[in-house]
Amino acid sequence: MLGPVILAASRSDRIRRLVSAAPVTRPVVDRFIPGETVDEVVPVIERLTGQGLDVTMDVVGEDITTPRQAMAARDSYLELVDRLKGLELGARAEMSVKLSMFGQSLPSPTTALKEGSSGPVPEFRGGHELALANVRPVVQAAAAIGTTVTLDAEDHTTLDSMFAIHEELRKDFPQTGCVIQSYLFRTEEDARRLAANGSRVRLVKGAYKEPAEVAYQRKHEIDKAYVRILKILMEGAGYPMIGSHDPRLISITQELARRARRKPDEYEFQMLYGIRCDEHLRLAADGHRMRVYTAYGTDWYGYFMRRLAEKPANLRFFARSMVSKG
Repeated sequence: MLGPVILAASRSDRIRRLVSAAPVTRPVVDRFIPGETVDEVVPVIERLTGQGLDVTMDVVGEDITTPRQAMAARDSYLELVDRLKGLELGARAEMSVKLSMFGQSLPSPTTALKEGSSGPVPEFRGGHELALANVRPVVQAAAAIGTTVTLDAEDHTTLDSMFAIHEELRKDFPQTGCVIQSYLFRTEEDARRLAANGSRVRLVKGAYKEPAEVAYQRKHEIDKAYVRILKILMEGAGYPMIGSHDPRLISITQELARRARRKPDEYEFQMLYGIRCDEHLRLAADGHRMRVYTAYGTDWYGYFMRRLAEKPANLRFFARSMVSKG
């Protein structure tokens, strides 16, 4: 029941200020976000990959209000690609991006006849077109060093744009991945289309507050949908990426992979940095491909609050820390 409350708090400037100012916050945030700069996370990447784990890197930040901020987000990822190049990890270190960071939520372009011009010219470039223009060089740079990019799913109003950008990028970079969320009613149909197209698809439960008109609201309904969608992906032509910490879903994944006769390198598990770290190592030791979703950056608040909303254990961890250190 607290999940929707926490998600609402993730958009509150007042609560952002309170949480950011609390002395206990930084040590707790460090559990989920190991650094704010590339220099701070490179040793983390080296440590995780040295343990036999793969990584997907996320530069956190979603509240983009200007095209200049969107371009700065693009440049942050290009800086990350440049540092990954020196590590020579190839596809073991990929990237995850939220298109909102690249300008997807900015107003759509408008045109007007400006003085001295021969015809209508854009006054402002934003929205879908800006996001595509900004993410393409990141995907291209990733491909040049032997890795790829996965487009993260956000709230349901952004998904048609995300899938269209995914389809466009795959024309030149077919390894580009995307994320689908089991709590949305539309996702089973999306999974059938993506599996038939041979896409790399990360399946998660979903971490945004969605209305009952578009999404399941009960945990057992979301879990059942997750299994149905996972079965579609396992039996399809794509590459499933299982984003879950749930032991039951991990066991079901292994059984569905066995039934689909998938080899260990034909799917992978993905879990968040700082959550069930022993399980990361166990799966890798058992021969599974295990990728750790590792976020970094200064704009950590929204990401951190969604981690609390996703799982009661995360919220309890934060509350205990506030009591013990506050």
